[in-house]
Amino acid sequence: MIEYIGVFVYFLVATLLGLIMFGLAWKVAPRRFDLEKVTAYECGYDAFGEARSPFDVGFYLVAILFLVFDIEVAYLIPWALGGVLSGWSGLAALLLFLAVLVIGFIYEWGKGALDWN
Repeated sequence: MIEYIGVFVYFLVATLLGLIMFGLAWKVAPRRFDLEKVTAYECGYDAFGEARSPFDVGFYLVAILFLVFDIEVAYLIPWALGGVLSGWSGLAALLLFLAVLVIGFIYEWGKGALDWN
């Protein structure tokens, strides 16, 4: 347990420093409110419609698909930098990975996940 004393001191100092900075910022911050600042929107227009109106699910679906394929492409970086998987075995692993990626893309496309209708 004694070997973790450095980690404990680090977390203690970080917490105290964060609390001190938060307290100082709260103490010296100006508290001048005007009518425009306390309104719901600062752009000058009155709100119209409901704030919780229905939202198209297509935006969420495209965002999730982007994250999935973006993270999968990020796995190509170690291969591109010539890491552990170099040579013919690395090329075979890369082609297998890309095949799975293309199959997933074709599946998403076939299911209509990329259509906006």
